[in-house]
Amino acid sequence: MAGKPMDLPPGIDIHHGTLRFRFTWEGGRRSETLPYPTTQKGIQAASKLRDKVISLIKLNLLDLDKYAELFPNSGMAAGSIPCFGEYAQLWLDSREIAAGTRLNYKSVLNMYVIPHLALVRIDLITTTLLRRMLTSIEWTSPAVKRNAMVKLSTILRSAVQDGLIARNPAESLQLPSRSKKEVDPFTLDEANAIIAKLYDHPHWPSTIYAAFFEFVFFTGLRLSEAAALRWEAVDLEKKTVHVRRTVALGVIEERTKTGRDRFVLLNSRAIHAIEFAKKYAERRLAGQSRIKNMPYVFPPSKNSEFIRQTSDLHKQWIPVITELGLRHRPPYNCRHTYATICLMSGINPAFIAQQLGHSVQMLLSTYARWINSSSDWQELEKLQIGPKLVPSSKDNL
Repeated sequence: MAGKPMDLPPGIDIHHGTLRFRFTWEGGRRSETLPYPTTQKGIQAASKLRDKVISLIKLNLLDLDKYAELFPNSGMAAGSIPCFGEYAQLWLDSREIAAGTRLNYKSVLNMYVIPHLALVRIDLITTTLLRRMLTSIEWTSPAVKRNAMVKLSTILRSAVQDGLIARNPAESLQLPSRSKKEVDPFTLDEANAIIAKLYDHPHWPSTIYAAFFEFVFFTGLRLSEAAALRWEAVDLEKKTVHVRRTVALGVIEERTKTGRDRFVLLNSRAIHAIEFAKKYAERRLAGQSRIKNMPYVFPPSKNSEFIRQTSDLHKQWIPVITELGLRHRPPYNCRHTYATICLMSGINPAFIAQQLGHSVQMLLSTYARWINSSSDWQELEKLQIGPKLVPSSKDNL
């Protein structure tokens, strides 16, 4: 097997155990898998095909029919280029993405793009056609329009990479400005009041939600990450939890939202929540013989291993917020609360970003007005510069 790159002619390489020919045609990069074995004879056959294709391109004799003849599995024959709807479905089916992300793509495409482009051959989609489509749609918000345009451009960019089109007709379209959402955290006193009220719940099984919210208030985990937390990821000796799972559409995903796992350090309040959850599990296991084990740290009060939808948390959350007379904010704001409390306490932003699974840049842009806000005047006082006396005209006489 001649697997060394130096034995291969220019443009020919071995990709996943098969010969591949990469070249430029009609302004676009092409990549075609060849039906030859990765032997010396196969490489020679590939080299001859390469020379023929290069010659046809130089003589401007390579058209769709000839292309289909030389590369019968390419799908580039006239009439065989897929319509957008077919290609979008094929692209989505081939992607290894979280269930929630897949559902978001399908809903956005079906709502805004497929009704206009489903039967349009993908190589006939032009920038002008896209502009007309975008103008004809009644968008509910600039953010929704931006989301749809980004997803459409992503699919068309893939079509360029697949050699179906020479350029992405969506790349020159201007995206609506990204609207910046102002975060609205709770104060520390409000967080403590919510947690205390939840622990005081008259129905004992429901107190697991008190531990859950205390944990997210004082670790900054996303709700879906805390819901998917298993005991095997908790290390009380090192005071850490390994965040590497999330809940999406009722299913545990072995990944986080960003695709990167992280270790989060536990402060005393987070440890209190974990220890309560441990005692809670022991009590439930002792009282109900039908429960064989409880692998998740915060199992819901009903007979389920884990919290399957973060929206289910509203059933516990809203009554408490209402009873305490607090301004309504969704449970996700527990995460914002942790970030802002840490920042106002003077904790290093790089450390906070790592704990939250953010970049430092995102942290600073999202929570800029909370950074050292409690000590701004003290910082200003370090600038001890008194007013300079400007001599009057009489002093100069």
